Amino acid sequence: MKTNLRFHLGLTAILLSVLSALDVRALALATDNLNGTPPSIGEKLASFQLTDYQGKEWTLDEFRSKKAIVFAFVGTQCPLAKLYSTKLAELDKEYGKQGVAFVAVDSNVQDSLAEMAAHARKFGFDFAFLKDPAQDLANRLGVTRTPEVCVVDSESRIRYRGRIDDQYGIGYTKKTATKTELIAALDSILNNQDVATTTSSASGCLIGRGPREIGKPDADVVVTYADQVSRILQARCVSCHRSGEIGPMDLSNYEDASAWADMIVEVIDEKRMPPWHASPEHGTFINDRRLPPQDIATIKQWVRTGTPRGDSAQEPAPLKFVEGWLLPREPDLVVPMSDKPFDVPARGDVRYQYFVADPKFTEDTWVNGMEIVPGNRAIVHHILVFAREKATAENGNRRRGGVEGERGFLVGYVPGTRAQMMPLGLAKRLPANSELVFQIHYTPNGTAQTDLSKVGFWIADPKTITHEVQTTSAVQTAFRIPPKDGNYKTEAMQPEELLDCELLSMSPHMHVRGKSFRYTAVYPDKTREVLMDVPNYDFNWQTEYRLSEPKKLPKGTRIFCEAAFDNSPDNMNNPNPNAWVSWGDQTYEEMMIGYFHISVPIDPKLGRAPEVKKAPPPRPTPDQIFSALDSDKDDKILKDEIPTQLLPMFLRLDKNKDGVLERSELPK
Repeated sequence: MKTNLRFHLGLTAILLSVLSALDVRALALATDNLNGTPPSIGEKLASFQLTDYQGKEWTLDEFRSKKAIVFAFVGTQCPLAKLYSTKLAELDKEYGKQGVAFVAVDSNVQDSLAEMAAHARKFGFDFAFLKDPAQDLANRLGVTRTPEVCVVDSESRIRYRGRIDDQYGIGYTKKTATKTELIAALDSILNNQDVATTTSSASGCLIGRGPREIGKPDADVVVTYADQVSRILQARCVSCHRSGEIGPMDLSNYEDASAWADMIVEVIDEKRMPPWHASPEHGTFINDRRLPPQDIATIKQWVRTGTPRGDSAQEPAPLKFVEGWLLPREPDLVVPMSDKPFDVPARGDVRYQYFVADPKFTEDTWVNGMEIVPGNRAIVHHILVFAREKATAENGNRRRGGVEGERGFLVGYVPGTRAQMMPLGLAKRLPANSELVFQIHYTPNGTAQTDLSKVGFWIADPKTITHEVQTTSAVQTAFRIPPKDGNYKTEAMQPEELLDCELLSMSPHMHVRGKSFRYTAVYPDKTREVLMDVPNYDFNWQTEYRLSEPKKLPKGTRIFCEAAFDNSPDNMNNPNPNAWVSWGDQTYEEMMIGYFHISVPIDPKLGRAPEVKKAPPPRPTPDQIFSALDSDKDDKILKDEIPTQLLPMFLRLDKNKDGVLERSELPK
């Protein structure tokens, strides 16, 4: 009862603050800010009166004794604001002891008090977290995005406005920040010095301001949410952008969609959303997410005229989704990765983790739908699930992973993956008495986390299956990307020849230096055809590109893949442009894998598709062996670092007999 009363008192206080904020001065400030004229550095901040998410009232006088105040504008749905919230809590602990006050501010009209409370708990906010419902404080400080900070000194003068640092940005993440503007500003103020950098551009989400009249519709064009925009969002956006899904903002209702309107236009203009990276010159794809030009024009007209709702009775019925799953019905079988969650540390590298689960299949099982659901999307980067023969005393299959060298997988989850049922007659086969191996890559995000991921299966009637779906790949592990090389190229050929089959989809995989990727079919007569080209690969959106129509590949066809990497300082995702980069699991290393998915006709005698004769793996070259042994990547290997079985080769190659093998001594 006490909690509810406190919540309603807080809500009442916020409503009153909205009314009090709508005076002439606040409206003028809001207009100036929207017109791009923020207050100047050195201007004084007038006092304000806002309440926090618990209903407590705050004014500027609360902080008069502080040497500086950091106003940090955050949003509960903004991905960058979430990433920086942990850092804000850490900075508060460090600088709070030196007389600096941190104040978090939420100016988004779409963020509720309950969402603010959850955000504060999750990220450990031990400082004031204010609701700025009319954007009055944001306008007074000239802030337009989350996360953006504004530093005010003890005399209430604005001394710095902009980003926190450069560790996180749109489409990139650095291991550590190289430019720390907020820290530099605070250190200068505490030392009574001028702030060297007074403003910087902040990346992130535009503050959600809600419906407003900022223009007039064209004479013959009236665009409303009810009649046009809601239908575009349902068709193109809502499957991801809804509560509990991968999209960071809810676009399934008018209130939220109108609040995010400016941000929608920005990401469309910058071609960040909807995410799609395949060139239209090669192939057509059933999951092509690009917005048609007429839809883009409609959305922009709606935003230009103040996001009118129209007749809400004309809005389409909300889309129905199965809670917790993308596929259209509950799975027939759900297999968790383990019987208990896995603990992920706050920082550091986490090696690939392997979890073995028993689905208890006593006979071959055909599945025409599969979906992996990460238990914690904040720290799960990718999951691959493999099927293998159960460990027995006879087969000696006792290792925890047991999937090394696999070029295919049963089902995968990576950023951008959208699960889909297979076409009628197609399915994957899980052999009888097989077990599942979950390979999971975790990426710590600054706070200790836990994860318990799972996979769901939709089981098909074997009598309806005509083709077996298989996943394989072309892989290149023997590459070494030079420092600062902005266009390093490598290639890979699928080693075995395909049987008669149909190509269903393609899934290129690289890490943060990935630049472009191309698939080419090499037919038995040696002619070639480009199947797909991704000129601007994005590590954050690893799409499975599904062909609109399956493409027939005759027996003897092989798939050839070409990739380019950007190891230059111009690549904002690059963790270290001065490093030589080789194959490795971690995101600061690289991979080059061209996965593709085919359907092979079932042999009635076998009851499954015939197996392709596996080509023997290529023997490693001296350069590959050298790279594997050169753990510190200094292009030198000492004699005592060499395994005994390789010592004869070391002695043979060490031409100057100094006990050190250098890469230059290897045969060309």
